[in-house]
Amino acid sequence: MERRSFIGLVGGVAGGAFVAARGGAATRPKSASNTDFLWGTAGSAYQSEGGNIASDLWVMEHVQPAIFADPSGDACDTYHRFDEDIALSASLGFNTHRFGIEWSRIEPERGQISHAGLAYYRRVLESCHRHGLKAVVTLSHFTVPRWVAASGGFTDPANVDAFAAHCDRVVGAMGDLIHMAATFNEPNLATVVRWSGVAEKYRPFIQAAQKAAGTAQNAPAWSSPMLAGELQYDGIVAAHEQAVVAMRKAGARFPIGLTLAIPADRAAGGDDSGLKRKQSEMLDRWLAASGDFVGVQVYTGGEVGPKADVPPPPGTELTQMGYAFTPGAVEGAIRLAASRTDRPLYVTENGVATEDDSRRIAYIEGAVAGVERCLADGIDLRGYIHWSLLDNWEWVAGYRPKFGLVAVEPKTFRRLPKPSARFLGDIARRGGLGR
Repeated sequence: MERRSFIGLVGGVAGGAFVAARGGAATRPKSASNTDFLWGTAGSAYQSEGGNIASDLWVMEHVQPAIFADPSGDACDTYHRFDEDIALSASLGFNTHRFGIEWSRIEPERGQISHAGLAYYRRVLESCHRHGLKAVVTLSHFTVPRWVAASGGFTDPANVDAFAAHCDRVVGAMGDLIHMAATFNEPNLATVVRWSGVAEKYRPFIQAAQKAAGTAQNAPAWSSPMLAGELQYDGIVAAHEQAVVAMRKAGARFPIGLTLAIPADRAAGGDDSGLKRKQSEMLDRWLAASGDFVGVQVYTGGEVGPKADVPPPPGTELTQMGYAFTPGAVEGAIRLAASRTDRPLYVTENGVATEDDSRRIAYIEGAVAGVERCLADGIDLRGYIHWSLLDNWEWVAGYRPKFGLVAVEPKTFRRLPKPSARFLGDIARRGGLGR
């Protein structure tokens, strides 16, 4: 398989207002320099912790045909080094840490609850508090326990119920330490990928890998949600809705929402029919779902024709993901989201894959300038969380793309902050570019 073309297929990307009783997150920052504005970095459990052997993707990584460039293995060993990473983030100047709670560590088999797993994530949250960072958690960042995939993912109503129960369990064990929570990370990504034009080309490879995983697990219904395209959308929406209700009943007093992939696109050739249809298809059902906020996740933007995205023209600067280098994309995505919802917005992912850290600095400078323009125009934007703190395992692309502000030595796991880490950390300290 042509890895570079396949990277964009699944890799990274990529109701109601807050009430005062839900605490500090309900306060609308007047500017990025306000102490309520979230400045942070992000990561996910599966991409950084390592050794998530009870997850569906661990199975998918180890079957043929192989659709992952590298196995995740130990990843960044964040499972053992979370306190080091959180302390580093705080020392750089950030006030927020976004991370994932891996469902498969807490419920490795259906109905079998790991109290050690719950205690582990409580320690991560306690570390955030100890170092003065607000904790933004994701309850399903593309991965699920392998037993969920084995029975069809979220097409199985029992798994919808199980996810809501998982979210209830998390609130009961550690909800007092959570600042904000997203149920699902980029559940709309399959629509964005479909419009990119690569989904149809690589569907046979994915179907073959899903079938191989089902054979390996003696589970003919096997379906990893991350790789199932739009077939699981109805179940994911139901799981989100049930989870919101369950978390509120469990006493959650923090904002709950969804993070969405929102490329910053424009119409090709003056015909905006395709652009309007793409935006509707990728956003409408998710913005209609219950929630207190919308997480904006954006890496690039481009042109959309009547039926599909238009490839970047020759000579366009491309990132390691094959995306157009577009620092201004975050501003376009924020404005698009603001035009379609009145809920508070947070940039929960934005970044660039490059070996050249000077280009990352240029990207960050352009992105933050766009954030500041949105705030100046009165958009209810409450945070900027950069992807990612660490160079980590980037799904099908393996370890090649470098999104991190901090490099990780592959054998020693030594953390090596890049100049971009200090650049964005200084912006966070100042509360903006300070120009």
